[in-house]
Order: sequence, then C-alpha cells, then structure tokens
Amino acid sequence: MNLRQTRSAGAGALVRRYEYEDGWIVAADVGVDDEAIDVDTVGETAILVVTRGEESAESEFDLPGPATDVTVKNGVVTVGGDR
Repeated sequence: MNLRQTRSAGAGALVRRYEYEDGWIVAADVGVDDEAIDVDTVGETAILVVTRGEESAESEFDLPGPATDVTVKNGVVTVGGDR
C-alpha cells in the first residue's frame, strides 16, 4: 500500500491528508458538536460552516479531487474521493 500523509494546523483546526493508490481522505478536527458543523463540497474545495449560538464562521480547504463521501463524527470532518 502506498500512503502519503500531509498535515497542517491553523485557526485551531488540524487537517490531515492521506493519499492512497485508489483514493484519498482529508480529515479536519474541528472540535465542536457535530450538529454545529455544515459541510459542502464544490469541485476540489470543502467549505465548512460552524455555528455557535447566533454566530457562524466559515472556512475552506483544498481537496486533491472531487469528493465522493463526506462524514462528520465527534467533531471530525472526513472527506474522501477516488483516484
């Protein structure tokens, strides 16, 4: 198995990218309740909106390709795609 991993941290979130021969996964540890996170993907960009009370913050990160799967569990957003 060929695996390449990259990490970045900024604005309090940790983003990890894993690339495999047949696909990729990008995981972002947002650290808030799942219900507070909204995720949308457009092309090769993931857009996260985190809502706390009446305030919301938006951030985005690049993906290595179009997303085929998006999940949110325990404050971690996972986006996956095929090669």
